[in-house]
Amino acid sequence: MIQQPIDRRNGGGGGGMETASAIDETAPIAAHRSSGASTMFRSFGSLFGVNRSNNGSDIHSPTNAEAHGYVEFGMQDPDRNGRTLGTFAGVFSPVALSMFSALVFIRVGFIVGNAGLYVTLLQFVIAYLILLFTVASVCAISTNGAVEGGGVYFMISRTLGLEFGGSIGTLFFLANVVGCAMAISGCTEGMMENFGPGGYFTGNGESLRDGFWWRFLFSTLINTAMLLVCLIGAALFAKTSVLILGIVTVCLLATYVSFLAEGSKEIDLPKENPLAVNITKLNYTGINRETLMDNLYPHYANDYTSNGRMVDFATTFGVLFAGVTGIMAGANMSGELKSPSRSIPNGTLSAVSFTFISYILLSFLMAATTPAFTMQNNYLFLMPINFWPPFTAIGILTATFSTGLSNLIGSSRILEALSKDQVFGSLLNFVLRGTWKGNPIAAVFTSWILVEGILLIGSLNAIAQVNSVLFMLSYLATNLACLGIELTGAPNFRPLFKYFTWHTCLIGLLGTLIMMFVINPIYASSSIILCLILVIALHLFSPASQGAQWGSISQALMFHQVRKYLLMLDSRKDHVKFWRPQMLLLVSSPRSCCPLVDFVNDMKKGGLYVIGHVKVGDYTAFVDPTIEENKCWLSFVDHMRVKAFAEVTLAKSVREGVQHLIRLSGIGAMKPNTIILGFYDSEAPKDFFEAGTSPYKTDDFNHGEIQNFPIRHDGDDKQIDVAEYVAIMCDVLRMKKNLCLCRHFHRLDKSFIAKSKHLRYIDVWPINVFNPNTNNPFDVVSLFMMQLAVIINMLAKWKHLRLRVFLCETNNASNDMSSFDTQMPQIDAFSRMKLEQSLKNLRIEADIIEIQEWNRESDFTSHSRVLKQFTSHASEDHEAITEENLNRSLLYMQSRRRQDITIKHQGEGG
Repeated sequence: MIQQPIDRRNGGGGGGMETASAIDETAPIAAHRSSGASTMFRSFGSLFGVNRSNNGSDIHSPTNAEAHGYVEFGMQDPDRNGRTLGTFAGVFSPVALSMFSALVFIRVGFIVGNAGLYVTLLQFVIAYLILLFTVASVCAISTNGAVEGGGVYFMISRTLGLEFGGSIGTLFFLANVVGCAMAISGCTEGMMENFGPGGYFTGNGESLRDGFWWRFLFSTLINTAMLLVCLIGAALFAKTSVLILGIVTVCLLATYVSFLAEGSKEIDLPKENPLAVNITKLNYTGINRETLMDNLYPHYANDYTSNGRMVDFATTFGVLFAGVTGIMAGANMSGELKSPSRSIPNGTLSAVSFTFISYILLSFLMAATTPAFTMQNNYLFLMPINFWPPFTAIGILTATFSTGLSNLIGSSRILEALSKDQVFGSLLNFVLRGTWKGNPIAAVFTSWILVEGILLIGSLNAIAQVNSVLFMLSYLATNLACLGIELTGAPNFRPLFKYFTWHTCLIGLLGTLIMMFVINPIYASSSIILCLILVIALHLFSPASQGAQWGSISQALMFHQVRKYLLMLDSRKDHVKFWRPQMLLLVSSPRSCCPLVDFVNDMKKGGLYVIGHVKVGDYTAFVDPTIEENKCWLSFVDHMRVKAFAEVTLAKSVREGVQHLIRLSGIGAMKPNTIILGFYDSEAPKDFFEAGTSPYKTDDFNHGEIQNFPIRHDGDDKQIDVAEYVAIMCDVLRMKKNLCLCRHFHRLDKSFIAKSKHLRYIDVWPINVFNPNTNNPFDVVSLFMMQLAVIINMLAKWKHLRLRVFLCETNNASNDMSSFDTQMPQIDAFSRMKLEQSLKNLRIEADIIEIQEWNRESDFTSHSRVLKQFTSHASEDHEAITEENLNRSLLYMQSRRRQDITIKHQGEGG
């Protein structure tokens, strides 16, 4: 391992690194205002690296802030980007209207008439518990920092990461589109009941034409009216929603009064109901005890708007939940709110409470006044029983219109956020180009077209189940995001909203998941599969997945789990059965050792793999030079596509730095047990980053004339000498680590090995140079070598090769080293049998080749004696050895082994 001195061109200098750091660092404080409070936040923000201009004045970097989108510390400027909406107009009104939708005047009777009062109340409790827990998660995430446009998509993507955020955001966009279509269908249905053939206001006179395509035409006109409002902008939508909420509230109060004031009467059967044969009138009893008792329990019947399909619990709950899915309407407006972190929790919780009380009261009054048969056969019975019927007609039209408007503008904002984040690359660039004065006109038109397609389904009840499942999936993801970030215990998760725990997130998640399958198992399964497909597709193909730095909760979760299991991993419980190599490869310059890095990655067998590098120098600079260089090493690991960690240390010498790496690399029980060094020779290194035929060629590490990882050229002095190199090897052995020396790996071509028909063997020389004998040809050292060879042979590119084990005879029948001195090696049949038996016991298929010329020279004996004394196997009367003698013996034994390998190959004719 050869070190490189600190090069200030590569980030070693203090001044250059300060500049790079300032450029890369994102200022977490929003643009300042002139108030005293903002001055305090600016002072606080300077601690986190706010950019400065050349004259030293504070400058906020909008580029970085917009790119990251999530401002952890700081405050939003109410006046920037046209943020003008408050809590009531921006959150409470759209949420309340969305939760009323078509349900309050059209479908509550359908639910009570079929499911009964008890089941209806149970369904409302289940639905609102799911909503309440989801709202708690939304409030927690939205009060943990600034929230930009995109609402739920923004929250999920900045918490779960781009893949989950993009997929859930896409499905939530579709949910809003379907919700808009459902609201328009309800509005059209109300128009037909009032102004169609036999309608309440037209009777037998002139009326609107009815039929599938006529209803589609009227739905298109309503959708177009919503389009015009959205094109004008969010301000008009807010004003419209406040006005409509007032109208709906008055109409709802009129309905309550009518239940109490009106007595028994008969109402007409709708002409589009073909199921009630020979019946033209339906009864209404007013407040009646018998009616209440009859309506307590379920009376499931056929649905006359869905071709007579039988109603069940799933159908009624699907319709109910589809009507109350508007809790995200306020979050969707996050880009237009003055203070999203305050308005979203307050407005959403208030709207949820208000609508829950309204629905419970309405359900009870319906059950106490209207027979089940009437509610099952006339979904618009509220109009004829009202003391002024136009109240109900106005309520239906305004509630459904506002709900559809909220979903349409919400879907356009989500689509705009998806396009800004480049989730689908250039596919949605037309949305950004089609924005005028902050209003995403192209996104509004896209949403309008998709709503038109959904309207072709026709029936409101059929659309409701699709709508419910899609909204539930987005709620599930929201609860999952909050649960994950809560379980990780991230110190920066400090939401202002405190009324939540991981229990509420888990209950909301499980409740949402279960009710998805209760409503419609097919829709639920399809939506989950679609979500997973989107996750995989975005991970593989989305350009934003490479550059988005939003902070994914997956990293926090992995850290939490890895730390927990590392603490459980006890090195004292290691067993030889489960031993695996934990590699530390010492590298001077990655340019010259790419094949070796790749080869060691094959040899690690699921174990720890650390690539270590030593920079020689003193730690006197203002900034540690290894910080910036570590980023280059991580990029190198990515380029090589190896499963490795990079460790860079700074030391006064290479030997000292290697000691640091051996002792400190890894964590807990995951520590390197095998140290790998390149061989010390005079061969000039090869630059694999620039070689024309190299599979590792890249220009990513060249910056003009400056190169990362400089390489030694011919004629340049080596950074370490032979003595220091041998001393490093001795240090490795003294630290009780395995030592591997690698040579000629610049000639390794794995693709050639995989294709070649001439290369047939992997050769293993099981020789312990410290204690060579034939009594135990498979001692610990030899077993280690055999293990590495078997691991390599398991891989696909090496699997076609066969192992070949060389039995090196020494004619040593005992452990007495004196037998080396006088006797020539002889072939011992017993040694071969013993080796064959060992290979059989270890389940290793290999050929055995006998080598008889191992210890012919007298120098072998003397050097072996030195090494025996070093390993404490010699007798005590041996003379003391010096480190110089030890180093000389080590080099001799290694060179001797290389000579034998060369002789063997020459003997076989190459």
